[in-house]
Amino acid sequence: MKLSEVTAESEVPTAYRWRTVAVCLALLCGFGVMVFRFGHLQILQAEELSQRANRQYQRVIVLDSTRGGISDRKGRALALNIDVPSIIAEPLLVTAPSQAAQKLAPVLDMQAKTVERLLRAKKDWVRIKRKVSLAQGQQIQAMGLPGIDIEMEPQRFYPNGSLLAHVLGGVGIDSQGLEGLEYGYERFLKGQPQRVVRQKDARGHPIFSEGQLRESRISGHTITLSIDQVIQFIAERAIDRAVSETQARGGTILIMDPESGGILGWALRPTFDLNLLREAPGGVWRNRAVTDPYEPGSTLKAMLAAAALEEHVIELDTLVYAGGGEVPLNGTIIHDHTKAEWITFAEALVHSSNVVAVKTALSLSGERYYEYLREFGFGERTGIDLPGESRGKLKVPQDWSSRTLPSIAIGQEISVTPLQMVTAMSAIANHGWLMKPFVVQTMRDAEGQVVDEHTPEPRRRVISEKTASTLGSLLARVVNEGTGRRAAIPGYQVAGKTGTAQKFDVEAGQYSSSRFIASFLGYVPVEQPRLTILVMIDEPKGPAWGGVVAAPAFQEAAEQILRYLEVVPDTVEPMRLALASPFDSVQ
Repeated sequence: MKLSEVTAESEVPTAYRWRTVAVCLALLCGFGVMVFRFGHLQILQAEELSQRANRQYQRVIVLDSTRGGISDRKGRALALNIDVPSIIAEPLLVTAPSQAAQKLAPVLDMQAKTVERLLRAKKDWVRIKRKVSLAQGQQIQAMGLPGIDIEMEPQRFYPNGSLLAHVLGGVGIDSQGLEGLEYGYERFLKGQPQRVVRQKDARGHPIFSEGQLRESRISGHTITLSIDQVIQFIAERAIDRAVSETQARGGTILIMDPESGGILGWALRPTFDLNLLREAPGGVWRNRAVTDPYEPGSTLKAMLAAAALEEHVIELDTLVYAGGGEVPLNGTIIHDHTKAEWITFAEALVHSSNVVAVKTALSLSGERYYEYLREFGFGERTGIDLPGESRGKLKVPQDWSSRTLPSIAIGQEISVTPLQMVTAMSAIANHGWLMKPFVVQTMRDAEGQVVDEHTPEPRRRVISEKTASTLGSLLARVVNEGTGRRAAIPGYQVAGKTGTAQKFDVEAGQYSSSRFIASFLGYVPVEQPRLTILVMIDEPKGPAWGGVVAAPAFQEAAEQILRYLEVVPDTVEPMRLALASPFDSVQ
């Protein structure tokens, strides 16, 4: 054997070995890469890939909770929920975004460019438009566009439209409370949002129904009000007629149960449709019966009389010189509508004498009258369960000028809310006890269990029962013989007080001679009061006397409500005394 042959034979195994090693190393590296990649996918990217896979067959939906309902005292629905369609899209499944946008835009009243931009979004799903009409939803569903879907969402619905609008308040697009009870009780009514996993098949179609989605929602608390829907309807019809007939700027009627403080009716004009909240003019939402103070005028004389009788500074038969209908005061003159000389205190209240009111307040003194006004609840919030309540305006005696006490005696230089006035008169009707007013009677959780229930809450005794009874008889004479005769109801004794207040013109710096608030404030029946009612007409055209403008609306509403509540008529007809009084006009 030659040497060259031996060398060749020895080199073959060596080359083979190197090739083997190279192959093994390559395989080992490839296996290592595979192991590394496998580990990376299984460990480092496991969660991301799992979510990506789940997104192909699942979609997590955050559901708005079903808002709790609101009903009247007898369980009749005032606010409830209905399911309406919302249009959504899964952009990855939309095959022709431009064409789809052209079809969807006119149905949804949107611009095609806006719709197309949403359909091309780099998201798993997008909302195109929320809470459309059923007709729109059906039309889009019939198109059968790939990647376009419909989901049902709860929407607030008010079956009576504008009934009790200012108390209920309304909600926004996301079912969030905006005003009134919807806002004040938001955290109870709204409930809790719920995350739900919606299964899809290979084509992206839902596997389970919308009914299962609805069952997954966690409902908010339900609320029952002290308000009666029938009484509310009567009140709204009465205030509508009064505002229409007088061509007034607006009006208010509040109805309270004086014994409990529960509100039975609450109507304001102008008003709005709760189902069309976004179309309502600005400012009309505001619940002016709690937010907007006004000067009450002569209705405040009922509280002056209560203070004077309680303090024994005057009696019903005390003769007071009415000064021929005028009394000079610090360079100005306080006038009565009709001239008179000597009249009793009772006659003065029956016929709403400003002169006698001023003299009575001066004999009472500013400090004592201020304390009684505070006791009646003026200058402080009533504590009602509605948002935005104003405390009104009642200056402390240290800030009074020499004209303040006489002005307050006739209902000027003091601002009160309609709610404060009806609450104060209810204290007289309720034997001297001031009650805390309320609107919400009971609240129940999603299981129907009572979680809160309002019980009558006396705040304090303002006047004695004797004074309240005496004043009740005197206020009944206001209706039977005096300025409030148009509030009289056959078969029932009505106690009340009229008011005609000049509105202050800020720009002119004086009281207007053409803009007035006419009001009547009273309760019925006198012996066992069931209703306290305030009627306030803002800027009526023509005659502005409270006895002419507001008293008839009181009579209309109260008479119908008494029948509805089946209140038995008085057994004794109201006594009418023939007074030899020069007052014969209605104020």
